[in-house]
Amino acid sequence: MPSTPRPLRRLGFLTIGLFDAADPGRGHESTLEIIELGERLGFDSAWVRHRHLQYGISSPVAVLAAASQRTSRIELGTAVIPLGWENPLRLAEDLATVDLLSGGRLNPGVSVGPPMHYEQVKEALYPDTADVEDFSYERVRRLLDFVRGKPATDFSGVEGFEVFSDVVQPHSPGLGRRLWYGGGSLGSARWAGEHGMNFLTSSVVRAADAADGHDFAEIQLSHIREFRAHHPDGDAARVSQGLVVIPTDSATPEQRAKYEAYAAKRLPRTAAPQGPARLLFAPDIVGTSAEIVERLHAHAGFREVDEVAFALPFTFEHEDYVQILTDMATHLGPALGWRPAAGA
Repeated sequence: MPSTPRPLRRLGFLTIGLFDAADPGRGHESTLEIIELGERLGFDSAWVRHRHLQYGISSPVAVLAAASQRTSRIELGTAVIPLGWENPLRLAEDLATVDLLSGGRLNPGVSVGPPMHYEQVKEALYPDTADVEDFSYERVRRLLDFVRGKPATDFSGVEGFEVFSDVVQPHSPGLGRRLWYGGGSLGSARWAGEHGMNFLTSSVVRAADAADGHDFAEIQLSHIREFRAHHPDGDAARVSQGLVVIPTDSATPEQRAKYEAYAAKRLPRTAAPQGPARLLFAPDIVGTSAEIVERLHAHAGFREVDEVAFALPFTFEHEDYVQILTDMATHLGPALGWRPAAGA
């Protein structure tokens, strides 16, 4: 562990983009307004989650395409797209298209595994191939190959008046270096490193990776180090941390009470591993920026990174997100050594 934390170089945030079923357009507009605010405040990146058959963003690539036309500088990421719901070739086309539209600002994060509630959705999702679909790392490797320009077919050339390519079109040359893997285990950290991806860590890890005890920060630290040990860039390989962090510097008393109640309600799940997968959750961090800095500087995982995408809570109001992001950019970030992007 470094003797002192690294100064924070890149500050980002992550939102789920919730909406009301009776008025989904308003929720999506709120997400776009939050991303625009992030750019004005000088954030380096804005990330959106991915939810299917829920009241959150189901098509993050489409949302980020819209965001790319309403911003000019901030990087736009997905954290994460579960590839079990996707065809890697079609997704590669969409990602490259949005990356070009954004001027090379897209940072796609992905993960693998069967879709959530697969037994209930498989007939709708894969009616003819549900029992033979491959949800392993191979699905990520296919996406990487397509995005990085490896052939998708052995056919190319001219047929009549049409011209065909053997690689995915459009091709965005820098996108292959901006692909992220969202992982919570040693195995995923190792795989992502070996395949030259960037690594997204979050507020969830697999407790099975702990040699003893259930110290979230130490488990996360082991994943970061495993990733970098197997990445061609070594210690320079990019890792972003995504804890739930809620600064209260400018919050009203009512907002502070809401935030503290939210964190308290979620705290019991952090005491022990949850479910068959033995998932361990990090506590949400609520307080003034000075209090948050103290807790982050004591966090073994945070001390190993120099970029973050702090997660916004799921269920707050638009004005709450405005206050939280403003405090992050004007109080918390600078206290961690970060400076707003030039021109913000």
